[in-house]
Amino acid sequence: MVVDDQLMVRAGIAAIVDAEPDLSVVGEAADGAAALEVAGRVRPDVVLMDIRMPGMDGLTATARLTARPQPPRVLVLTTFHQDAYVFEAMRAGASGFVLKDTEPADLLAAIRVVAGGEAMLSPAVTRRLIDAFAGGGITATVPDDARLAGLTPREREVLVSIARGLSNAEIGAALGITTGTVKAHVNALLATLGVRDRVQATIAAYDLGLVRPGATP
Repeated sequence: MVVDDQLMVRAGIAAIVDAEPDLSVVGEAADGAAALEVAGRVRPDVVLMDIRMPGMDGLTATARLTARPQPPRVLVLTTFHQDAYVFEAMRAGASGFVLKDTEPADLLAAIRVVAGGEAMLSPAVTRRLIDAFAGGGITATVPDDARLAGLTPREREVLVSIARGLSNAEIGAALGITTGTVKAHVNALLATLGVRDRVQATIAAYDLGLVRPGATP
């Protein structure tokens, strides 16, 4: 489902998606309130959600959608540097982000990744997220020693790598372990932190003070 207040944007994305044999657009909406209503009827697997819209914005709509039983995965459409509330969309339950100027192939790849249950936080968005922290635009919370204590040293290393935007294969290569082992560590640390996916894990890494704002990604 595509949610954007600009008709041409919605039409363009729909054309790209519907041209794929394994994907189809089941609904469209021009604001957050309409998105909630349409999503209730068509039950999309993935919602492409703009942030800035009249009436109910994408942040509020994302929070309400992800709070529903069996919620869709929300992939936020953003021009990150202009959207002050993108980080809050992560907290609201968004599974990933796609920059509005991304290539069609990358958009389709992101949809498939999110539909498959993974999170999509590209290195470009991760870099801008780090910059926002470093610039004081985002404030991390006080570290939670209890949650940190539940992580093994290796899980901490994997979590830092996730927060820096590395894939499982890249983490494995950096740490000298197999991709399967990385995946096992990821699953374990997600359970320990009580978070759903890599996007939420990235938030936790900053909140827990495990990744410092301004550190090299």
